[in-house]
Amino acid sequence: MAMEHATTFAIQNPSHRFGRPLKIKRASDSIDSVDLISDLPEEILHHIFSFIPTKFAIRTSVLSKRWRNVWSETPHVSFECLSVSPKSINKTLVNYSASKITSFHLCTRLASKAHHVNSWIEFAMSHNVDKLSLEFRGLTKDYSFPDLFYSSSSLKQLIVDFGLSNKMIPKCTVSWTSLKNLSLNCCKLSDESFLNILSGCPILESLRLQFSDSVTYLDLSKLLRLRRLEIDRSPWFGEPMEIVAPHIHYLGLRNSEAQCTLVDVSSLTEAYVDFSYMLPRTSYNVIVPLKTDLLLAMVQTMLAKFQNVEKLTLGVNFLRILSLSWIPNFPLPELKVKNLTLETMILRSVVPGIAKLLQNSPGLKKVTVYTVQKSSTVLDKFDNSYLDLQDMNPDQCWKLKDVVFPTSWESEVVKPELMASFMELLLANAGTLETLVIRLGSTYTNRSRLEQLLHIALTLSHHTIKS
Repeated sequence: MAMEHATTFAIQNPSHRFGRPLKIKRASDSIDSVDLISDLPEEILHHIFSFIPTKFAIRTSVLSKRWRNVWSETPHVSFECLSVSPKSINKTLVNYSASKITSFHLCTRLASKAHHVNSWIEFAMSHNVDKLSLEFRGLTKDYSFPDLFYSSSSLKQLIVDFGLSNKMIPKCTVSWTSLKNLSLNCCKLSDESFLNILSGCPILESLRLQFSDSVTYLDLSKLLRLRRLEIDRSPWFGEPMEIVAPHIHYLGLRNSEAQCTLVDVSSLTEAYVDFSYMLPRTSYNVIVPLKTDLLLAMVQTMLAKFQNVEKLTLGVNFLRILSLSWIPNFPLPELKVKNLTLETMILRSVVPGIAKLLQNSPGLKKVTVYTVQKSSTVLDKFDNSYLDLQDMNPDQCWKLKDVVFPTSWESEVVKPELMASFMELLLANAGTLETLVIRLGSTYTNRSRLEQLLHIALTLSHHTIKS
């Protein structure tokens, strides 16, 4: 069995071996004073500019004659308008001479700048932009994109981030015929408007929705090339959502608990799921926690949809709900997962769910554990209230072998004895396991304890192989 751990090694500068600092020779130190920068191919200079805002690219004009006008021909344009005035941006675009823009990034406040933003978007579109990233900060006052924004045959990647919720309702037919990657953050989308957007993206491959919770029915069945779907929902105001995505291979769900019903995800091979810290159904903007029975049924239903998934990542809050499933003996489906990642805490309220998950994964080959420091405080109340309903004492309900694990995470350092018990639990419940990776991070252990943990791991691994 392979055993990995997360740590950091100090790497010494090779020049220290010779007792003196490494001297870097500049072009001006050469005999003939050759300007090496001027000899760089234009493609390399453009590539360098792609990593910095345009205002810094302009400043490099003083470095070399060769660089004086190169910035105006680079296909990468980036404006952080929080620190640059609209007048300055307009002047820069007047002096821009490239016919094609590969990437255009804009970060700005929309208040009182909408007409400028429209002209900048038009500029990018008129230069056949491939990748467009728009980040808006502050109050947006329901900004509406101009119609030309919704029509482009060159656009391949689009990111729209409103920061605060803003309507995105096209008033025209959307035509993004080359778009492959779409990411929308804080966009108010009706089912009809989003259908209009999706119908204009026939070759879409990746879709990401963050806090765009007004969509209630997500039908992606006509997007034959869509392979990746990521949804990060608001834990406060989200409406229930049904997902029809028969062609996706990867699904990521955050803060989505019972709000998401997976109608068809039959092609899934990889998934990530975790709950929010707040578990809503909201009424008059007041949080009303979901009933634990509903969450248990949701876990069972969702895992059933993941039966053919080979690579699965689950968060600590999902695992806590899963841990309660053994009390009423909720049946869980058998999984085909081969690579399992757990983002978890080592707690008494979590390990039963992990054990049950391992037992229901007979083909498991690799387990990776990332220890985290936070889980839902709301779930603490769920655990206790649910056990009360079952007429069970929280201190006595867990199986005897689970009592060795703490009820709360108070220490920043994992004790070797606790880690030994946890690794033993993992190995005992995963008979086909070949690789176990434990990533503790710098806040959980130190170098001396790391050696202890490694010794424990090797001992447990040897014992497992022998038995």
